[in-house]
Amino acid sequence: MISRSCVPRVWPSSAAPDPVPAQADLFARLARSAFRSRFHLGPRERAYCNAKGRSTIERHARDFIAQRIAPAQPRNDGKQTPMRGHPVFIAQHATACCCRGCIAKWHQIAAGIPLGPDEQSRLVITLMTWIDAEMGHQPAPPL
Repeated sequence: MISRSCVPRVWPSSAAPDPVPAQADLFARLARSAFRSRFHLGPRERAYCNAKGRSTIERHARDFIAQRIAPAQPRNDGKQTPMRGHPVFIAQHATACCCRGCIAKWHQIAAGIPLGPDEQSRLVITLMTWIDAEMGHQPAPPL
């Protein structure tokens, strides 16, 4: 009998819903940024996503946003998101969800006030849309 822990989790093959119009506009603007468009998941991050599964990666995204981004004055703001080490970190830089300054500029969510549940959810959806596209299970956001 095969242990459940030995069975690799596979990224879901069903496509997530297309991005909402405002999100499509965001992805179009991000694609025009030389800095933002250079981020992609590498083999290690893809393997990590496949090993952990989409629900775990989404939980990590929610936790990172809640702990590192949502406070009005995040600790080390502007430097709190590493450039590598986790698929969500890469997605945060690719989608400008990495610090409150970038969020204010790209997502029009004011800095200096805590992020509410709706704003946090919006950022997590953005992160997961990007990760889904990188994993090849959703059409890439329109350019």
